[in-house]
Amino acid sequence: MSLQSSIESLIAANTSEFTPADYALLDEFKTALNRGEIRAAEPRDDGSWQVNAWVKRGILLGFKMGRLVDMSSESLPFFDRHTWPLQRFDLARNVRIVPGGSSVRDGAYVAPGVVIMPPSYINVGAYVSAGTMVDSHVLVGSCAQVGQRVHLSAAVQVGGVLEPAGALPVIIEDDAFVGGGCGVYEGTIIRRRAVLASGVILSGSMSIYDLVRGEIYRRSEGNPLEVPAGAVVVPGSRPSESAHGKKWGVSLYTPVIVKYRDEKTDAATTLEDALR
Repeated sequence: MSLQSSIESLIAANTSEFTPADYALLDEFKTALNRGEIRAAEPRDDGSWQVNAWVKRGILLGFKMGRLVDMSSESLPFFDRHTWPLQRFDLARNVRIVPGGSSVRDGAYVAPGVVIMPPSYINVGAYVSAGTMVDSHVLVGSCAQVGQRVHLSAAVQVGGVLEPAGALPVIIEDDAFVGGGCGVYEGTIIRRRAVLASGVILSGSMSIYDLVRGEIYRRSEGNPLEVPAGAVVVPGSRPSESAHGKKWGVSLYTPVIVKYRDEKTDAATTLEDALR
């Protein structure tokens, strides 16, 4: 049987009693996640993204199979399912993990050339591609997909999605730049080379106003909220349409596209190869 078929069979068994063979299967599944051989979502040839629900269900199975254990170090209390411990790295993986308290959970793929500044956290099922910078106080949530040469600036929050299993996770494509304090949630897709200025918040309930193309981008049934390739997004506002809002002069937060990438933008957001 394939790994997918084996995982799906164990899920279908709906048991709470697991054998050594079941745990060996989970170890095989986690190894494939850690190596990037399987992932929670992957790009199709047409640029859309496919959710691999069986992978997400396999991760949830791992929690069901786990028991709560003490994994504490001398300086950090840590109690979690024994099936999802912290991941261990060695020099051969060519990942820079700067001292200061960062953690990568088992079942996350971190490619060669990634830099992780402290303290940061990469959760189970996440996929972080080559050359990406994960800056201080960054969260890469469960199953989030981060492309190559992405810069996740300080205090960026990339939301995680495990349930429902068919839900698209957050996607940040190659060469995107995400400024300090940004939050990207609810299956939002940041297309290639897009730039989020500091403080931009994006979630499925929001609309993005494109001042350049005269478009408004929203999530619709079956289609996530997307930031177009090369767009530069800043925090903006628009007037409230309610009677009280008009009376009080209230404005509501909204993300706004003010330009598309040019040479000036590239110069301001270029990653420094020397750090890798």
